[in-house]
Amino acid sequence: MAGLVPAIHVYLGGGKDVDGRDEPGHDGVESCSTNGVLMAQLTDDCFAFSGPLLPVAEAERLIRERVSSVAETEIVPLNAARGRVVAHDVVAPIDLPPFDNSAVDGYAVRHADLALEGETRLAIGERVTAGRAPARALAAGEAVRIFTGAPMPSGADTVFMQEDCRLDGEAVVVPAGLAVGANRRLAGEDLRAGSVMLPAGRRLTTAHVALAAAVGMTALDVRRRLRVAIFSTGDEIVAPGSPRPAAALFDANRYLLAGLIDGLGAQATDLGILPDDKEALARAIAAAAAGHDLVLTSGGVSTGEADHVRAAVESIGRLVFWRVGIKPGRPVAMGVIAGRERGTGTAFVGLPGNPVAVFVTFARIVRPLLLRLAGAEPDALLALPVRAAFAYRKRKGRREYVRVALRRAADGAVEAFKHAQEGAGVLTSLTETDGLVELPEDTTTVEPGATVGFLSYAALVG
Repeated sequence: MAGLVPAIHVYLGGGKDVDGRDEPGHDGVESCSTNGVLMAQLTDDCFAFSGPLLPVAEAERLIRERVSSVAETEIVPLNAARGRVVAHDVVAPIDLPPFDNSAVDGYAVRHADLALEGETRLAIGERVTAGRAPARALAAGEAVRIFTGAPMPSGADTVFMQEDCRLDGEAVVVPAGLAVGANRRLAGEDLRAGSVMLPAGRRLTTAHVALAAAVGMTALDVRRRLRVAIFSTGDEIVAPGSPRPAAALFDANRYLLAGLIDGLGAQATDLGILPDDKEALARAIAAAAAGHDLVLTSGGVSTGEADHVRAAVESIGRLVFWRVGIKPGRPVAMGVIAGRERGTGTAFVGLPGNPVAVFVTFARIVRPLLLRLAGAEPDALLALPVRAAFAYRKRKGRREYVRVALRRAADGAVEAFKHAQEGAGVLTSLTETDGLVELPEDTTTVEPGATVGFLSYAALVG
């Protein structure tokens, strides 16, 4: 199992690898590489950061530039391909459409037969339905009754919609003014045979799967699915369905993370709740790392006396950053758990304990990491401009995310209304809103009427 997960190799400053042994010849590694079992590698300088808070954009850049994907691939049927990542460029085996055909029900004609002004009367020579080939080429002065999707007869280049024509015995009368080629679909106008229809790294949507079916494919070669172990931590957390002591909380984070992971096409393994105990945390995290591509925890990464995740990870691997300039969710730990083979390891991310902070930090830190490990090329998140219907103050140097609901104003503009409760533990602030307003690091104030950037929840987790 260990040989099937990405091995993350971290070179420490001064020429030591993740488990502290000397690793000569690596004083400043410029890039990450893959070779056989060592599939997704990081170098320590990938995440080195000396400031008090790592900017979100810097974390994303480092992940994008320095993390490589798992190497194993598999062939899956189309009905199992949605959400998977294309392993190699997929080339169209045929033209799409494979032949010229009609886009409407109507009459196919030769444009050269049409009068420049006034109507044209054409004899109806044949009737061609979808799925049936024309019996012969179109003769001069002739029209063919044709239906949507039916092949165009040789010589025909234009199609009149049936509602624009009138019948006159065995002939059809068509109006003037229709452009040559109207209502005709050309062979290959959608795809040309031999062109790349699905590039490597494309995460497959339903539309991509349909495109593959349209050219006759039944299966696709994709990267293997990532395996992610998830834990919640904390003595105050109990599983839903268990007796709840008066000072305890039911755990929502594992259910939140499992859904987010599934939505990105990875497999989540729920490994339960870990106590606030360094040794127990270290043992459980190390065991999970042996069979997974990523170990993901929530809670216990802050600086409190009962926050033991950082110390546990440092005892079995290496943390490469743990404070990100983001609100909600500043304490985010990223690191590497040492593997059994020298120089190998498994990615680790420790998220905050509050569920809204878990959601935000997953969307901005874990999502790009997971997609990169899976071999996908994440699309840039584009914040859509909306009008703020709230006032807000924030610190400079930190990127903040405000939960908002969208409403249509009287003048037609889309306005963002801030949720009344801002706490990072308020789950209803996610269920009663539409997305997040993203406030950049250099922003300190928002006034009503200002234009702000909106990210929908679908865009953040899809």
